[in-house]
Amino acid sequence: MGSMRIDEIYASGDRPVFSFEFFPPRTPEGEANLYLALAALRSLAPDFVSVTYGAGGSTRGKTLEIVSRIRDEIGLEAMAHFTCVGATVDELRSTLDEMGRLGFENVLALRGDPPQGQEEWTKTDGGLEFSRELVELISADYPFSIGAACFPETHIHATSSEDDLRYLKEKVDAGVGFLITQLFFDNALYYDFVARARAIGIDVPIVPGILPITTHTQLARVTSMCGATVPDHVLGELDERRASTEAVAEFGVSYATMQCADLLANGAPGIHFYTLNRSPATRAILSALRLWRPWDPERTALGEPRRPPATV
Repeated sequence: MGSMRIDEIYASGDRPVFSFEFFPPRTPEGEANLYLALAALRSLAPDFVSVTYGAGGSTRGKTLEIVSRIRDEIGLEAMAHFTCVGATVDELRSTLDEMGRLGFENVLALRGDPPQGQEEWTKTDGGLEFSRELVELISADYPFSIGAACFPETHIHATSSEDDLRYLKEKVDAGVGFLITQLFFDNALYYDFVARARAIGIDVPIVPGILPITTHTQLARVTSMCGATVPDHVLGELDERRASTEAVAEFGVSYATMQCADLLANGAPGIHFYTLNRSPATRAILSALRLWRPWDPERTALGEPRRPPATV
């Protein structure tokens, strides 16, 4: 497929950018489910998809394989996540060289999580310690469009929200062209974060990352891992539906749809959906948003041209 840089997609600015995130499965059954989800979501024509790298870089080969298949066989632009965990600089360069040979245009540069079973993050001998250093390495010697992560509720290992933003500014100055947020469930957190980021000179697109709630178990797992908070009124609605998995999932889709609509109506450059390798929730939300067009003041909630108020 042809060249498609994600920073240029966001720079076009003529419409919201929609993207999906997947992770490399660990089993053949999981891989089959991944490609079923991709096939179901392909008709929604996302602007790009991304594929995670696994804790400690444990899925490096599988990540590159899946990104290649998505681009070459499915025909969607795909971005590989890339971390500096468990690799020397020479090994990092080797992977970047391979990405170039495979025709990749985009990379999401992350420090990465510790390998499984390891609580503390430690620098690999001969490797890099900070995501900023990884961005500097990529931008100095490779032509990729570089994205990075950001954290509306502050990174769980940051010493303060001010330090977290300062380090983010360093990454952007080093060559990051767009940012994707950690998942959040309260839009006020995103708006406050964007305002603080703009105030210190971060001017690249800040894309909200949204996870539709599908089960109590899923919600508890992801929030414990990343430190995201859930508004009390949302928790109350979920508790009322605890007896029905279907009711929880229906509420999760409805809430995420309203969350996305509010974000887009207030100028968010797009939505990055954390799919967890499943298609139904994301398909329902994005289909509704494209009909609704909340970013377009000339349209109604049914996607029709807005008319003057009727006299009743």
